[in-house]
Amino acid sequence: MASFLRSSSFSLLLLSWMLAIISRTTLAVYRPSPWQLAHATFYGDETASETMGGACGYGNLFLNGYGTDTVALSSTLFNNGYSCGACFQIKCYQSPWCFKNVQFTTVTATNLCPPNWSQDSNAGGWCNPPRAHFDMAKPAFMKIAQWKAGIVPIMYRRVPCIRAGGLRFSFQGNGYWLLVYVMNVGGAGDIQNMWVKGTSSGWIKMSHNWGASYQAFATLKGQALSFRVTSYTTKQTIIAWNVAPSNWNVGLTYKSNTNFL
Repeated sequence: MASFLRSSSFSLLLLSWMLAIISRTTLAVYRPSPWQLAHATFYGDETASETMGGACGYGNLFLNGYGTDTVALSSTLFNNGYSCGACFQIKCYQSPWCFKNVQFTTVTATNLCPPNWSQDSNAGGWCNPPRAHFDMAKPAFMKIAQWKAGIVPIMYRRVPCIRAGGLRFSFQGNGYWLLVYVMNVGGAGDIQNMWVKGTSSGWIKMSHNWGASYQAFATLKGQALSFRVTSYTTKQTIIAWNVAPSNWNVGLTYKSNTNFL
């Protein structure tokens, strides 16, 4: 009897421990960061056509759900592509060019604003390290300030990315090399690590290629694919099961039902 009670107590303790872990994982929600000072400029015109593509590899920003509320980050903020997909609230700060009735606008990082070493960091080389700088799509910039300003002081903070639906995986490569662009990432919006699993394989660690892309050198053709994804900021890991069917192909984008909070 005593042995049975000890066994039952241990089982209940183990169950409680497992539920606590699951609860902590499920309730991991990204919170806004403190406000910080920086500057913002804009690139392109009102159509935002020059913002398409970009260093993160999101391609057509309209088709992939990002629209014109996007920004190119200075290399200090871009963090070798690990900030791709991150969301920022930006508000114009103490400038006569600011729109007084606008609190802030929210943008997604989709591009890199490269350094311009031929110009001083305070006179044209706005994206030179170690500056934190935001080169916004012109329609986004025009939500917070008059475009004639060219550059304005701002306050910014990281905020949760609110996305409809699950993660999206855009496939490139071939039968021996799979390159995946991950889009529509919620929560912190960023990714640190990825793994892929075929129906006939174990979990295969993918390497960071550039921007929001990860690659695996493996023969995965003819297998349904699942992905395990870890957030760069929160370290939370989620699994998107059976994202792509066994007849998947490159050039296509596959949607999951899983996302970060």
